[in-house]
Amino acid sequence: MNALDIAPRLITLEGGEGAGKSTVLSALAQALRGHGGEVVATREPGGTPLAERIRELLLHPDNSDAPGADTELLLMFASRAQHVATVVRPALARGAWVLSDRFTDASHAYQGGGRGVDRTTIAMLESRFVGLQPGLTLLLDVPVAVGRARAQGRATPDRIEAEADGFFERVRSAYRDLAAAQPQRFRVIDATQPAERVAADAVAALGDYLQGLAQA
Repeated sequence: MNALDIAPRLITLEGGEGAGKSTVLSALAQALRGHGGEVVATREPGGTPLAERIRELLLHPDNSDAPGADTELLLMFASRAQHVATVVRPALARGAWVLSDRFTDASHAYQGGGRGVDRTTIAMLESRFVGLQPGLTLLLDVPVAVGRARAQGRATPDRIEAEADGFFERVRSAYRDLAAAQPQRFRVIDATQPAERVAADAVAALGDYLQGLAQA
């Protein structure tokens, strides 16, 4: 299995439901633009017209023909492969910053932790069809009960948002395990705080990372 290439200008944001990623993503994008250069803000699943159509298939709340765990994983990586090939790699090649709302860690957490898909299968797909590892990943960590309470005010939940608490407990545990195993890449942000404080902590972590890059 090939090693993943570390992409210092690829920065990813991860977290469970109700973690407040949208607010943080906006603050991070603004901070990166202040640092100088092009910033490409994107998301997974999605990020391209084709990948967004796959997203619709993945998240549609109709469970009459819902994808099984393996199908869900493969659809996620089909969307991701398109995203990486047409958005992420070209942006990195021209020297842009890429800020992605979720990346491959989400499959390790949701399909690996939540669904119980074999982690070696996920790692194989990651190596074969992604080949990149973010330079920095910010994990917005919030207890499941808190996150789900925040999300209750949203419109009809999508297929994954409608899962039971046990699923999201496994997702959170998987995310925390990933962060503990790769402390050089992950920064864990306490997302139980007010949104402004969470965004400020995330921007501070980004600033530390950028300073480290400048000194390298």
